[in-house]
Amino acid sequence: FAISVPIAIALCLASMVGLFGFTTLPAIILPQQIFIALDKFPLAAIPFFILAGNLMEAGGMSRRLVEFARAFVGPVQGGLAATCVLTCMMFSAISGSSIATMFAVGTVMIPAMRQYGYPVGFTAALMAVSAELGVIIPPSIPMILYGVATQTSIPALFLAGVLPGLLIAGALLVTVLIWCRLRGWGKRDGDARLDRWTATRRAIWALLMPLLIMGGIYGGVTTPTEASIIAVAYALLVGFVLHREM
Repeated sequence: FAISVPIAIALCLASMVGLFGFTTLPAIILPQQIFIALDKFPLAAIPFFILAGNLMEAGGMSRRLVEFARAFVGPVQGGLAATCVLTCMMFSAISGSSIATMFAVGTVMIPAMRQYGYPVGFTAALMAVSAELGVIIPPSIPMILYGVATQTSIPALFLAGVLPGLLIAGALLVTVLIWCRLRGWGKRDGDARLDRWTATRRAIWALLMPLLIMGGIYGGVTTPTEASIIAVAYALLVGFVLHREM
């Protein structure tokens, strides 16, 4: 780390030094163990969920989620900050990735919050914390990794993350609304927002995506990996055919 080697390579190098320098194990064990660790069907869900999140951003679905959340909480002082939390919560229920959530929602929310006078530090901190809802709200990529590593049921882990995720999101909402009122931020957050019916109609396809993913998993129709592939196909369909923005 001290010489700026990437983390993944540093961990690999440290393991190789320990393996070859301080043990008598044959070298063939290294590629065997790497292959065994990666040869797991549930791990394929990770790149597909991230891809689905990126396709949503490219196809206009993330922007419509922002419009939907803002239509309902925008009139309140600090409503734009609350919109950031709500949108990240909804997007996390699709991508399962904090990084994908940060990228897709942040490209819309950060310029908007800066335009309405929110400080840079608060905007960056709120976006970072809100995006971390992707760790706990299913389909969570860290939960997939944990389930694979410990042989724990991934659908059961997803189910266990729903209530804590909603509680964290609720706590964030209350905090930002109180803080914005105390600091005097967000008094014009209701300007130029869509009415609720129009925003809901525009976001309907994006809102159906979490239901499609989690309904398939909990209904016993799909595995998490299959659900991730369906999410990619759905995002492509919406982006190309329905929204026509890809």
